[in-house]
Amino acid sequence: MNRETSLLSIVLPVFNESGILKKSISEILKHVKATGLSYEIIIIDDGSTDKTWETVSSLSGDSEEIKGIKLSRNFGKESAIATGLQFAAGDAVIVMDGDLQHPPELIPRMVRLWLDEKADIVEAVKDDRGDEPFMSSLRAKVFYVIIKYLSGLKLDNSSDFKLLDRKVVDACNQLSERVRFFRGIISWLGFRKVKVPFSVRKRAGGRSGWSTGQLIKLAIDASTAFSSIPLHFITVLGIITLALSLIIGTQTLYMKFSGQAVSGFTTVIILLLFIGSVLMLSLGIIGIYISRIFEEVKRRPVFIVEKTENLKATDSK
Repeated sequence: MNRETSLLSIVLPVFNESGILKKSISEILKHVKATGLSYEIIIIDDGSTDKTWETVSSLSGDSEEIKGIKLSRNFGKESAIATGLQFAAGDAVIVMDGDLQHPPELIPRMVRLWLDEKADIVEAVKDDRGDEPFMSSLRAKVFYVIIKYLSGLKLDNSSDFKLLDRKVVDACNQLSERVRFFRGIISWLGFRKVKVPFSVRKRAGGRSGWSTGQLIKLAIDASTAFSSIPLHFITVLGIITLALSLIIGTQTLYMKFSGQAVSGFTTVIILLLFIGSVLMLSLGIIGIYISRIFEEVKRRPVFIVEKTENLKATDSK
């Protein structure tokens, strides 16, 4: 394959971004054209409730290179990214956000690293989180710590802003799991990676859709998808509980036979509460894994396409 004459695909998942989408596409186009490669921009409307799809239709009507996919409902960003990767025809595919927090001016540099350094994956890593609020920054740090210790994935300051070679995209599309975590999947796949630092820009408009609850859910999904450590945590809790039970049991028997037993139920109540808490926590962890099995065995699709612009169903890879 001659990379210099390759097709570049831009995958852009959006949700309720009708107010900023035209500005984002205009700026992205400017830097995509600077690469000198032929290109396509695939916008995935993840079940927006505003006029995002109307904006996508207008943009695709002005240019055949701009393509739109409307999902039947809000499946979440991970599913929207999976949709874009399935439909992307490029020899290189760049995944980025549609709010301009991922700087489009980095696109030519990422393409150049792919062309000159023969990198299979070019990862944009957050060097500066910009004017992100303290609580948002704290939530992100806690998220990365949880992911690191529960799944073993080192994703500190990583982002979804990545360039993927065609073989990486094909490998990603072969994975069949229903609950997906894009950053974790790319890290798990391997291949030759090159990192590029960037400063997070101010959003072009609107506000972030990520809440604390959504981050917690993502952390749970990512941890259970890439590691069985939480299950082993139950074994450790069982060993700790057994050790404490032996210690307290030995002490209780000693106090009884030495005639120093004290009346009362404090110790019994504490033991019951402790063991009960351990059991409930263990059942909760097991329940999470069972729910994941339940989701996987149903084999439901990751996304459902309602309509497209400048694309056909057969264009899906």
